[in-house]
Amino acid sequence: MSSELSGKRVAFMVAQEGVEQVELTEPWKAVKEAGGTPELIAPEEGEVQAFNHLDKASTFPVDRTLAEVRPEEYDAVVLPGGVANPDELRLEERAVRFLQDFFSEAKPVGVICHGPWTLVEADLVRDRTITSWPSLKTDIRNAGGRWVDEELVVDGGLVSSRKPDDLPAFCAKIVEEFQQGRRQHASAGAGA
Repeated sequence: MSSELSGKRVAFMVAQEGVEQVELTEPWKAVKEAGGTPELIAPEEGEVQAFNHLDKASTFPVDRTLAEVRPEEYDAVVLPGGVANPDELRLEERAVRFLQDFFSEAKPVGVICHGPWTLVEADLVRDRTITSWPSLKTDIRNAGGRWVDEELVVDGGLVSSRKPDDLPAFCAKIVEEFQQGRRQHASAGAGA
């Protein structure tokens, strides 16, 4: 185990169900292997039901609920994808507010696949360049973001990737960005 993220707490924010399992487990493993402390944050106590595309997969224990967490307690945030996960999460006012406050502190965030839907809801993609699963392209553009079809995009501490195939690049880059910590985001927007 390396120590690039020693002493860093990383919130993995998800809905109660619908998170794409590999987009949760691979970044989680990367954070742990780099010496960081990942915590699974969800709306309710209990477990999170992960999926492999549309099929139920494993469950994972929730470490803390959205009601229990504050942005200042974390050094970074990961927003995994899955179609249902961010669609549910963006309806959670506490998740949206947490992310707005987190962005205002200029801390790094990693988001993959459908994960940017929650950022769209929080008005956090405006004037940023970001990638995602292609079906989010119009939503991101309508929210004032610049969508690109690339394996990995970094916009001032916001790391984004499109899909599970991009996970090796995504995981390496979030460790690097999370190690650097607080940064000035390249572009201004609501909460930035």
